[in-house]
Amino acid sequence: MFFYLIGLFYLPNLSATLTEAPVGVSFEFFAYPAYVTDVASTQQCLENFKDLTGAWPPIRIGGTTQDRATYDASSSAAVTYTVAAAGDAPDSLTFGPPFVALAADYDGDVTLGLNRRLDNISNTIAAAKLAVEEMDNLYAIELGNEPTFYTSTDPIADGASWTAAADYASQVKWQDEVFGNLSIENIASAGVYFGTSPESIVGLTAVEEDANDYVKDYCSHNYPQSASTADLETLMGHSDIASEIEEFAAEVAAATAMGKEHVFGETNSATGGGGGISPTFGAGLWILDYVMQTLIMGTKSLYFHQGTIGNCQYCWWGRYDMGSPYFGAYFATMALANADQVAPLDSGDTAFAAYAIYKSGAPVRVLLYNSEYYTSGTRSTQAFILSGLTSSTVTAKRLTASYATSRVDEGDSPTVAGQYFGNGNCTLMGDEVTETTTVSSGKATFTVGASEALLIEL
Repeated sequence: MFFYLIGLFYLPNLSATLTEAPVGVSFEFFAYPAYVTDVASTQQCLENFKDLTGAWPPIRIGGTTQDRATYDASSSAAVTYTVAAAGDAPDSLTFGPPFVALAADYDGDVTLGLNRRLDNISNTIAAAKLAVEEMDNLYAIELGNEPTFYTSTDPIADGASWTAAADYASQVKWQDEVFGNLSIENIASAGVYFGTSPESIVGLTAVEEDANDYVKDYCSHNYPQSASTADLETLMGHSDIASEIEEFAAEVAAATAMGKEHVFGETNSATGGGGGISPTFGAGLWILDYVMQTLIMGTKSLYFHQGTIGNCQYCWWGRYDMGSPYFGAYFATMALANADQVAPLDSGDTAFAAYAIYKSGAPVRVLLYNSEYYTSGTRSTQAFILSGLTSSTVTAKRLTASYATSRVDEGDSPTVAGQYFGNGNCTLMGDEVTETTTVSSGKATFTVGASEALLIEL
């Protein structure tokens, strides 16, 4: 079967202008110091993205443990906590000035998450003040993480039911008091909601009023699947992704109406650190297509969460092995590098995706994705025909693996243009493979296997 693509031109749903580095990384708060001091791959994995775009990927430091963390100005340790086992996350922790110093050392933009759940606003103000003073790379500050899950027993609720209205009032109050105290505007990453219900950016923006001046962006969290019921075929399906993100369109519109950006401040494949699908190549293909679709929807940046070291199925790297999803994130970054807009060329309701990527009004790349689920037997292929090409030949790079279920830690690494990333160091290894296709009468045909993607340079 042929899938025809009509020439490369602007379409009505062309994205807004892209940031230099829309694919970012989120680090669980308590684990951040260990990621940058104990995990050798972290620096190189981030630098690989910078080598593609010229800009370090933005990072966010936050998560569940940010809302368990108390700032200790006298502490000489970045973080202090105890856990029963190495793979556990702490129920409570403190962090000192060295934590902020580590965040300040990063060469890209940093969003820093601080505590609201414990209802110690003076402590959060002290931490925010230090961050503002010491971090030249500070992009935004979150006040609390996923208040969607606050309950009446959390100190911030003071024994009352935690409702959407209660959270909206609390967020606005804390924005006024924290950032008003610091006399700084355009700094809050607001919302930080898991999904769109019961709290939503639509609801929060309706009551922000003058406090909107303190807001840098409005933030959603999104995990498409539950670890206990995860299904890889659905996760990576092109039309399934379109359906899953549909609920966030109103959130993006609400942020835009307030003159602010929308971000996915924390996202990944499945909840709870990820399920069995999360370390697979298919999860990397989900990242690739998910990034494109959300950017077209209007999201500015996505921060993919890296959780507890050694207990994290969806993490892109660890102390020993790479994660297959990193390949999809790297390919997405490669596709968008030094571009300024992206537009879909397909209908969005099949397994086959195509995107035109633009620079200064002209298409410079086309990204093709075959989301058919492949695990065994004969691999099906899909032929894509591009028209409107102006050169005699074009080159392409392929993202592939043996199967959608391929995992690096099981000895089956994906490849991007024939190359892979070294375990324990994230160094790009192997010889690059570039494919060349002849253009005839402005047309060329490209074949993409099931569970594969192809990036064409025009």
